[in-house]
Amino acid sequence: MNPMINQTRSYLTAKFDAMGIRPQSRLGQNFLIDLNLLRLLHASGNIESHDVILEVGTGTGSLTALMSEKAAVVITVEIDPVMQELAKQELFGRKNIRFIKTDILKNKNKLCDEVLEIVREELNKPSFNGEKLRFKLIANLPYCIATPLISNLLLTETPPELMCVTIQKELADRIVAKPRSKDWGALSLWTQAQCNTEIIRIMPPTVFWPRPKVDSAIVRLALDKKRRNKIPDLKFFNEFSRVIFFHRRKFLRAELCSAFKNTIPKSRIDEIMDEMEFDTTTRAETLPLKIMQRLCELCRQELLKLPENKRKIL
Repeated sequence: MNPMINQTRSYLTAKFDAMGIRPQSRLGQNFLIDLNLLRLLHASGNIESHDVILEVGTGTGSLTALMSEKAAVVITVEIDPVMQELAKQELFGRKNIRFIKTDILKNKNKLCDEVLEIVREELNKPSFNGEKLRFKLIANLPYCIATPLISNLLLTETPPELMCVTIQKELADRIVAKPRSKDWGALSLWTQAQCNTEIIRIMPPTVFWPRPKVDSAIVRLALDKKRRNKIPDLKFFNEFSRVIFFHRRKFLRAELCSAFKNTIPKSRIDEIMDEMEFDTTTRAETLPLKIMQRLCELCRQELLKLPENKRKIL
């Protein structure tokens, strides 16, 4: 079995020059070359022998190699066939790695069925140590897929128990944001309704090759199953989270009237506003998670009074 890949800048440039290839910015290929931070990303995932790990963006396989030392299996997804072949060569002999060459996103609202099926297949296998297998996402994510990947994984029937990923700092700020801050929005609401979120480390562009134009962060999302189970309808809450912040500066009443046009009468929206003790100047960006969830449920109950084909959020 090959030793751990020393993914330094000199290693990468020499390897890429020998192969006659260059990193592709359109695929978000920014390689983490600070080995201490790579180890921190790995350590923050708390990998154990009963973990099924999903990695998106195999790259040269540096993180993949680290994770395969302990995990039950690492399912690593790479869209670039050249990069996947390079990783396969570097990781030859590691039997607990499954390579998938595909785009993790079928579209921005749906994940690749093939990948999800392989995850389910691995989770249904017996654990050699008798412990229940756990699903985790640990990856140095391409920036362009981070938001839809995290959001859609939380919409699946079996979301990761832990997500530990490198993403843009701007996105990390939104995930951990608090109400009344500029970053509090749909992603904050959606992730915090199901997870405990934290930023592990802020990272400058210099720790990557090629260097991105923005700061990055290692962010950790730990699933809180009790919190998630309190959401009556995940799909509806996901849609509600997005539309309620669609026009951030709009007053809440106007946002609700727009979202539920032709489904909830304005008179009923006014009653809901009164019931929630909102005034005419209330904005969504000021409301904490529990209040948002209560508001969402009141709106959902109104839609349930309608025929199924008319229960729509615009």
